[in-house]
Amino acid sequence: MKKHLTIITMAAIALFTACSSKDNNATATVVQDEKPKVKIAASTVEEVEQLAEFTTTVEAEVKNNIAPNSPLRIEKILVEVGDNVSKGQKLVQLDASSLEQMALQIENQKIEFNRISELYKVGGASKAEFDNAKTALDVNIKAYNNRLENTVMRSPINGVVTARNYDNGDMSGAAPILVVEQIAPVKMNINVSEPYYAKVSKKTEVSVKFDAYGEEEFAASVNIVYPTIDAATHTFPVELNIANKDRRVRPGMFGRATVNFGTQSHVVVPDQAVIKQLGSGDYYVYVYNNGKVSYNKVTLGRRMGDKYEIIEGVEPGAQVVIAGQNKLANDIEVEVIK
Repeated sequence: MKKHLTIITMAAIALFTACSSKDNNATATVVQDEKPKVKIAASTVEEVEQLAEFTTTVEAEVKNNIAPNSPLRIEKILVEVGDNVSKGQKLVQLDASSLEQMALQIENQKIEFNRISELYKVGGASKAEFDNAKTALDVNIKAYNNRLENTVMRSPINGVVTARNYDNGDMSGAAPILVVEQIAPVKMNINVSEPYYAKVSKKTEVSVKFDAYGEEEFAASVNIVYPTIDAATHTFPVELNIANKDRRVRPGMFGRATVNFGTQSHVVVPDQAVIKQLGSGDYYVYVYNNGKVSYNKVTLGRRMGDKYEIIEGVEPGAQVVIAGQNKLANDIEVEVIK
């Protein structure tokens, strides 16, 4: 009797095990057949402003080195670094003692020239003597005027003193005594990529931000578009100009110039659709079509709030995946949910 019970018990266990195994296989089949769930959105085509940012450093519109044409003793420097100066303003007084000697010499030469001139008129002096006396007088007068101009140094522009290299009593040398720079306006140079060459003109809109002023924008204008393109870099120089009437922008400041090259029709997708591939600088978008998704490499343009401009990689009107990408792979079937 006990033997029969044992056989019946073993049979029941075997039957239960078989049924459990069958149920597990069915569950596994259901799990395997379940499609990844995704949300999608339609890409659109919009007119997108074509903006590009360039780093730049501010330069003075004009920079003048104030120095005599020959070494002279500095009697007095009349301005300091940071002073605003006007055109024609006296900046430096140099030693004028030699001017008195030169003036006396010229007076004596004038007397001698007048004497020879009278003799020449009556035949008492030769043409060569007359010419030599006149040349000597002219040379000394020119030297005197030159020295006179270099005895008082004046500013050739409206600007600000940005450097002083000597003190009163020094002998001037190779370095300029002062440096005066015109900072209203100021200029900046940027190198623009060759494809934009036909899109840059004096009407092109430019704004500049400086580290010194945070997010504040300064309006700039295109002053010069250089006529040649660098064959090595395929860029061309563009000179920008800021009126700088308040003189807040100073030479040497680091800035970021944003240039508007007009608008262009491009595909736009939600930023949730864009995936950055780890370990590379590549970006991808899953595109939904006929129940499946494809893994498309894209070229990004501008980010505009919660949207991205797509230069290449997504067709207009395409359905893009905006949620559920972590379970996806290329060319697999998916289930779209609202």
